Amino acid sequence: MNQMQKSTYKTSENNTDIVLLSPTGSGKTLAFLFPVLRNLKKNVQGVQALILVPARELALQIEQVFKSMGTDFKVSVCYGGHDKKIEVNNLIEAPAVLIGTPGRVVYHLRNNNFDPKTIKTLVLDEFDKALELGFHDDMEFISNSLKGLSQRILTSATAMDEIPAFTGLKDEKIISFLKENDVKPDLQLRKVMTIPEEKLDTLFNLVCKIGNKRTLIFCNHREAVDRISELLNQMGIDRETFHGGMEQDERERALLKFRNDSARILITTDLAARGLDIPEVESIVHYQLPPKEDAFIHRNGRTARMNAKGFVYLIMTEDENFPFIKNNTPEENVAGFTKVPQKTPFQTVYISAGKKDKVNKVDIVGYLLKKGELQKEDVGIIEVKDTTSYVAVARNKVNALLRKLQNEKLKGKKVKMEVAY
Repeated sequence: MNQMQKSTYKTSENNTDIVLLSPTGSGKTLAFLFPVLRNLKKNVQGVQALILVPARELALQIEQVFKSMGTDFKVSVCYGGHDKKIEVNNLIEAPAVLIGTPGRVVYHLRNNNFDPKTIKTLVLDEFDKALELGFHDDMEFISNSLKGLSQRILTSATAMDEIPAFTGLKDEKIISFLKENDVKPDLQLRKVMTIPEEKLDTLFNLVCKIGNKRTLIFCNHREAVDRISELLNQMGIDRETFHGGMEQDERERALLKFRNDSARILITTDLAARGLDIPEVESIVHYQLPPKEDAFIHRNGRTARMNAKGFVYLIMTEDENFPFIKNNTPEENVAGFTKVPQKTPFQTVYISAGKKDKVNKVDIVGYLLKKGELQKEDVGIIEVKDTTSYVAVARNKVNALLRKLQNEKLKGKKVKMEVAY
């Protein structure tokens, strides 16, 4: 545990309400999960802890972290875009921990799909972001429905001027690590100057210069994300997109492919600036700079994490002026860089079977190695969902693998396999 996690664990003893302020990437998820776990009681029926989050991806991420802790307690997630029937079935035998987005939790409360009286711990993760996204009324309804609460934990990456009364905080302790400088990120900022008519071309040159490094390209608008995606696709560059206008399964697949090295470029809005655990991002590109400094800081927080070095590129025109950008920021020359980065080592393969089919990662590894004749090093990250699975396979082995497994069965069942696009 790092110092922030230790402080949170100690301060949260005796059901003390806490507000945890700590930068993105500092380990807040484990910081609040340890107190949650301490509060759970065995042989108790019903949901004991509710964790509210502003984004679906964050709910899934917290679920994975909780499962990796190896406890005997059941955990479930609920979020918009997920099959309601699956969620209702998961709530019949109520999990000890329920993680969800406010809108979907309200739906289950209104339909009496779980009993709020058994909930003792409430976590509001990325609380300021949830308010920003308009979840105030839903969170107020949920908070007012929880009559048996013993502890409230709020987390945020930014300090708030005022915390709404509906949270019900009592004698709360504030734990702030926002000004800790002992792990100062090594950020190298560079201006990439251009003119409006050549902005897309300048971005292409920059991507070619960055090469194979894992890169996030931030835009202010979804339209810009889609436009850049189309350009890079035409140039033969593997990339994924991520914004609020996409279907849930598309968004999940994009992050999955970015995580498993099927793509090293993710073009996104500020939706990916916080909360999501995207490892080892080496470069941040601001195709469009945000109007406010805190959004700029959150974007940059995706790189240079845990003592790593990160590069931040600002694509700007001469007439643009942002008070949070220093005039002496060095310039990066990208003229003449046109060599497209090499293809990524892996490609994602879709399998039409998941947890509901009693399929797990071990089953998939055995299937790929024995029947698909792959070597261990040919198999990358595997993610098993409710009814589907995705596996990273060495790009040069994918076509042969799909041919070999055409008529083979996984756990006695014929499954569909194809490249995930």
